[in-house]
Amino acid sequence: MLEKLGAVLKRATDKIANAIFLDKNVVDSIVKDLQRALIEADVNIQLVKELSDKLKKIAYDERIKGVEKKEHLIKVLHDELLNILGEKKELILSVNKQNRIMFIGLYGAGKTTTISKLGNYYAKRGKKVALVGLDVHRPAASEQLKQLAEKHKLNYFVADNPSEEKDPLKLWKKFEPKLKGYDLVLIDTAGRHTLDKELTVELAALNKQISPTEKILVMPADIGQAAKQQAEEFHKSVNISGVIITRMDSTAKGGGALTACAEVNSPVYFIATGEKVNDIELFNPESFLSRLLGMGDLESLIEKVRLVTEDSTKQKEMQKRLEEGKLNLEDVIEQVKSMNSLGGFEKIKNMIPGFSNIESKIPENALESQEEKIKKWEHIVKSMTQEEKANPELLEKETSRIGRIAKGAGVHNSDVRALLKQYKLLKEVISGGMSGDLESGQGMMSQKQMMKLAKKFGKKKFRM
Repeated sequence: MLEKLGAVLKRATDKIANAIFLDKNVVDSIVKDLQRALIEADVNIQLVKELSDKLKKIAYDERIKGVEKKEHLIKVLHDELLNILGEKKELILSVNKQNRIMFIGLYGAGKTTTISKLGNYYAKRGKKVALVGLDVHRPAASEQLKQLAEKHKLNYFVADNPSEEKDPLKLWKKFEPKLKGYDLVLIDTAGRHTLDKELTVELAALNKQISPTEKILVMPADIGQAAKQQAEEFHKSVNISGVIITRMDSTAKGGGALTACAEVNSPVYFIATGEKVNDIELFNPESFLSRLLGMGDLESLIEKVRLVTEDSTKQKEMQKRLEEGKLNLEDVIEQVKSMNSLGGFEKIKNMIPGFSNIESKIPENALESQEEKIKKWEHIVKSMTQEEKANPELLEKETSRIGRIAKGAGVHNSDVRALLKQYKLLKEVISGGMSGDLESGQGMMSQKQMMKLAKKFGKKKFRM
């Protein structure tokens, strides 16, 4: 997301740090690049102008000399970008009473999908979650919520006959007695193409009846600066408490939505970065900026790992085997599956500190999803004996086994060797840190190694 802006920001800070003299030509060049990148990311022009003026004022100040001026300029750039992104504000759930979150937004914003993502997010953290469908106007809304809830093993309450039930207040009164005992209730409401009077009246009535602890506006990143007007209108209408921005992965203009929310004091709680259920993350302006600047974001990375692995018996068993040095080929497949659950390496590479320094060495498309490989590998493992699964080294000592396994799995010998290579690399990663043949695109970071990195760096911040 916003990769072009990130690249420009990195170049700008490098130019400042490496400049022998910060003369007018150098400063004007840096500011011009920044202006172009920020405007292309849909950041408000007035905000861009204010940032530019502040940078120029410091750069042209003759009282500040040499290295001190460079450091000051980089710090101001960092701080001003943080101001544009707004302050961090977390969605805090009460432990003493039921939390009710009402989701609002226009058609196409992704409310229903976002509710399932957030439901999964908090269910993984031990909350007892229920999804409630009160969108009685969109015919497929109830069915969509039901399918998503069942897919991700979440409790849900929707109309039995959506085509007949047209009063969301009646539905809520019907469901409310059944919601006792749930820590968190996520409520899907109707949308419109615009925030018209009818929708305003309906949302106001639901707000009064439900008494939600939070009212979250869901809106897509690709609406850019129009987010400001939308946030203002919904805030005026129902007093929203926060925002979730969707489709951050599909646009280069997400800066407009992020900065617009900051302008109207509507904090962004989460951003959604893809279609998968785990493609949602807390929005932390400082971590977000750190990622843009190529400095990594371990905190968000560990959150993603936890979201995939927490409460998984299979993962715990695998972790125990890894610690005992008893890695087998089935563990390799689970490892790659987990990486895909995180969205693939493309989704997490910018969260790894220092990864941008080696990214250019990796061939294009080398880190894409390995779903096809996984299918082949599963067939290969099924064609092995228990002894071969537990001791893959046997295949290298007796190469005739490779041919037999390949024939039984209906694959080429090279596919079996590729699995063996992945096995070797995973063993190296576990024993020696993040390694692997990065130049061939085969290296990866294991979940255990991610956790090791988190412990190593602790609460250390990757700042300018």
